[in-house]
Amino acid sequence: MRVCLMIEGQEGVTWDDWLALARACEESGLEGLFRSDHYSSFWGASGGSLDAWATVCALAAVTSRIRLGTLVSPATFRHPSVLARMVVTADHVSGGRVELGLGAGWHEGEHVQHGFPFLSARERVSLFAEQIEIVHRSWTEDRFDFSGEHYTLRGAEPLPKPSEKPNLIVGGSAKPGTVGPAVRFADEYNTNFVPPDEARRRRAVVDDACAAAGREPLTFSLMTQCIVGVDRAEVDDRRRRLGEMTGQLPADRSDGIIVGTVDDVVERLREYEEAGVERVMRQHLLHRDLDMAERLGREGRPRVAST
Repeated sequence: MRVCLMIEGQEGVTWDDWLALARACEESGLEGLFRSDHYSSFWGASGGSLDAWATVCALAAVTSRIRLGTLVSPATFRHPSVLARMVVTADHVSGGRVELGLGAGWHEGEHVQHGFPFLSARERVSLFAEQIEIVHRSWTEDRFDFSGEHYTLRGAEPLPKPSEKPNLIVGGSAKPGTVGPAVRFADEYNTNFVPPDEARRRRAVVDDACAAAGREPLTFSLMTQCIVGVDRAEVDDRRRRLGEMTGQLPADRSDGIIVGTVDDVVERLREYEEAGVERVMRQHLLHRDLDMAERLGREGRPRVAST
């Protein structure tokens, strides 16, 4: 199983924090560093949020191994031609280590605060479907036209192309509005905060849709909160600090998150692996706790993948 770190960048993560986190990922063996694409804090953190794609581009220039990307960029924030070009820029800077996670957008408050139109759920899903097609075609076709409900492109010739096509991830809960476009254009389907049995069910939905479309299965990944410590005292200390941050104490063992000692976490990851999860993006809310970030890479992952 491949393991990445996922940081909620809207919670006051500074550039110095990003540099430290990237260094921890590179040195500890984590596959990649992903970040949320939000502008407003969920829990009242001071310091705001650096822009997601500006952060990825900057990190691309100061890292050498890890993969970098968003999980996920909302379709409501950027025009797809702009987004496709931003990802290509990061791809060129990084030498092909960039991934794009794309979703429909959901956080109404930050849309209101920053002046982004917050459409109905149906309209946001429709917007997302058009965005993923335009982004994919911008990377893979020499010249194309597009005509949809939200966007019209005539004679588009986006250059330069990526050095290699970035991994395109769709985030969702295995419902038709995200599964359909994912099967057509994506490489990976990511779901979040579900126990292994529900992950298995969602993977089956995505696999069945791929089979019906006559394509190979998408990579299936999970984003979920993870708290790990060397012993119970350290685990409980991190649970307490996280509770102070969010106003809700994480459960000692929750169906939707991963909490425990290194051995507990590895055992839980094996359950997800057996359910068909191929990659885990571990949400690390205590972003200045570099010891935990490094432990997730060095110790908190299965050593042998299931067959």
